[in-house]
Amino acid sequence: MTEQQWTQLLRVIAGERLDLPPVALLADGPWFSDWADMSLLDYYADDRQWLDANLRAVRRFPDVTFLVGFWAEYGMISNPPSFGTKCIWPEEGFPTCERVLRDYDDVDSLKTPNALTDGLTPLLIKRLELNQRAIEQAGHQIKFATSHGPITIASYVLGHTETLIGMRVEPQAIHRLLTIVTDYVVDWLQLQKKKFPSIDGILVLEDLMGFLGERDFREFALPYMKRIFQSFEATVRFLHNDAHGLITAKYLEELGVNLFNFSFEHRAVEIRELAGDTVTLMGNIPPRDVLALGTCDDVRRCVTELLESMADKTRLIVSAGGFVPMGVTTEKIEAFYRAVADSSR
Repeated sequence: MTEQQWTQLLRVIAGERLDLPPVALLADGPWFSDWADMSLLDYYADDRQWLDANLRAVRRFPDVTFLVGFWAEYGMISNPPSFGTKCIWPEEGFPTCERVLRDYDDVDSLKTPNALTDGLTPLLIKRLELNQRAIEQAGHQIKFATSHGPITIASYVLGHTETLIGMRVEPQAIHRLLTIVTDYVVDWLQLQKKKFPSIDGILVLEDLMGFLGERDFREFALPYMKRIFQSFEATVRFLHNDAHGLITAKYLEELGVNLFNFSFEHRAVEIRELAGDTVTLMGNIPPRDVLALGTCDDVRRCVTELLESMADKTRLIVSAGGFVPMGVTTEKIEAFYRAVADSSR
């Protein structure tokens, strides 16, 4: 992120009224590689292609803030391999991994990984270290420490179904697992902050908590996520949850979150009512059906409808209701930004 973009983000989070709501996109490897016409595997494997795709995007769209900006990640398998999960790297498609725990009793044998040495996180740190000078020469800084959330990571280590069912049939095992994973996430976030002092934001990606009812949310999500957002003193505490988010929205302030990227399936006014007026909302144009599969006119219409629905545009960042998917073209991003700019006239 540039210093101007960071300052603008802080102003929005502080509740200042800007002439225009900012435009920001949560974009990672699938979109960057597709937009830059390279394979996802090349994007992940080659530092030069990773840097080139990011530089091209930030220069082509100077009026759009890419969050988190020069993001070193391997998608959903950024964190689980630290616990010993087997990585699977298809030539086409997204990387994934195989669970390492076979039953609930195996949780007792699990140890907290060392984020500095275990799995793929050392490679993510090294990617940023090797490219930090080029990033800064381009006028950008590394501003966010990022991680997937504890339930999401646990679901790759134990299994998605097993993790969710275990909350009812083996709750103590799930609590032990989430405690270990949370210890790791806190260590991983703190390591990023130590390596890059310019970091002043935390981004946690936690969709699996959107599958929980309120009772389970309070027991299995709330205490662990609160601890994670307290990993270090961060000005921006950013949560992405584009699964069902109505329960999450009610607890954002208690979680310590001040920036929330939520699902397009929820109306922004509904999330605002649940979250209150202290949290900055980031959303919520449908990523696939509008941004990827729709026309430029569809993009403009949805952006206009969003802005017209929000009588108070304080603490609002116009974005997708989730990650920017493959297939979102230059023309659609330009239409997105122009629709926001036209809204002020």
